[in-house]
Amino acid sequence: MNTMIDGPPVYFVDGARTPFLKARGKPNAFSASDLATHAGRALLARHQPDPEEIDEVVLGCAMPSVDEANIGRIVALRMGCGHKTPGWTVMRNCASAMQALDSAAKDIVTGRASLAVAGGTEAMSRAPILYNDDMVDWLGDLNSARSTTAKLKAVATLRPKNFKPVIGLLHGLTDPLVQLNMGQTCEIISHRFGITREQMDEYAASSHQRLAAAYDAGQMNEVEPLYTVKGDVVTEDDGMRRDSTVEKLAKLKPFFDRKVGLVTAANSSQITDGSAMMLMADDAGIRRHDLPVMGRLVDVEWAALDPAQMGLGPVHAATPILQRHGLGLDDIDIWEINEAFAGQVLACRAAWLDDDYCRNELGLDGALGELDMDRLNVDGGAISIGHPVGASGSRIVLHALKALERTGGRRAIATLCIGGGQGGAMLLERS
Repeated sequence: MNTMIDGPPVYFVDGARTPFLKARGKPNAFSASDLATHAGRALLARHQPDPEEIDEVVLGCAMPSVDEANIGRIVALRMGCGHKTPGWTVMRNCASAMQALDSAAKDIVTGRASLAVAGGTEAMSRAPILYNDDMVDWLGDLNSARSTTAKLKAVATLRPKNFKPVIGLLHGLTDPLVQLNMGQTCEIISHRFGITREQMDEYAASSHQRLAAAYDAGQMNEVEPLYTVKGDVVTEDDGMRRDSTVEKLAKLKPFFDRKVGLVTAANSSQITDGSAMMLMADDAGIRRHDLPVMGRLVDVEWAALDPAQMGLGPVHAATPILQRHGLGLDDIDIWEINEAFAGQVLACRAAWLDDDYCRNELGLDGALGELDMDRLNVDGGAISIGHPVGASGSRIVLHALKALERTGGRRAIATLCIGGGQGGAMLLERS
């Protein structure tokens, strides 16, 4: 359990994100640090503090490239925060950016920071393709050969199996203990709660429709346009499909279990590049720089469960927060549950409705109730927006606060499942 209740208040001042860019089989134009720098610069340009007055930069990133070691420090420098501003990097798989917000909040509560920039970034399109062990061993033998004869003997041992690549992204999205990829874990919990393929496709189509409607209504002002070196501009998440319908989605074949599976590429989150950054402050920072306040961080929870059922992590993380504050599902005006998979979000709703699950797994007296779909991911989610693993945790917090501001609501919960069998949740409150 991690709670912010007893400490001094931690405020979210503002946030910005890039458009999320779908991976299309080759590296996109921007590195992870490019994306975070772009979002961070746009954010800081809107407010009074000089970048050098930021006390620290905390960045979530699940798979920074080898030339972006401690990417948090790289982004701090590229944002103009100066040589004296520390920057560091955190990793908690899908919740890396939420961990960054939590880590910055702890430093604010303890007085180590008054102003912090925190968030996350990921360039999943740049995930590495690696040599396999056979090739690595062969290269080692070749390198250690000293004579021409020895080198020729080493070359003669080269075999076709040496050229089979290791796809880094696939390994990163597979749990090493239960030997299941994330899509397979969704199949497990979907079957457990009787989620149908039609329900998944309906949810996925709705995600695209809600996102399109939000853009059309001018409600996505957290998104800062990206400009490529060729002069092209990207203003929207480019994986959004405005023409998505249940009928079209029904034509796709299952991807993770081709015989009896329900999960397809279309009712799953997208492999994506993107960044979302937030400016956080304490009371002194707000007063000193005359900063606005989007909302306050009230409580945080990190939970863990069976890795094979990791998609239920939001249930295990959000429920203790509700209990601590005497709240029900309907007392939360805006819910952001990261859409790793349509079936995963629907399974979370079903778990809260299930007496046995709530008693046996959550320690409740019975079912918690039904989560209102009109309060859930009101402007779409990762199925339509994309899920850059290191960035989604801050994106959902940022958008939850934006949605509260727009609707006049008071409370929001942002929560997500985490590869490895965990869940993270934040309770946010608007003044």
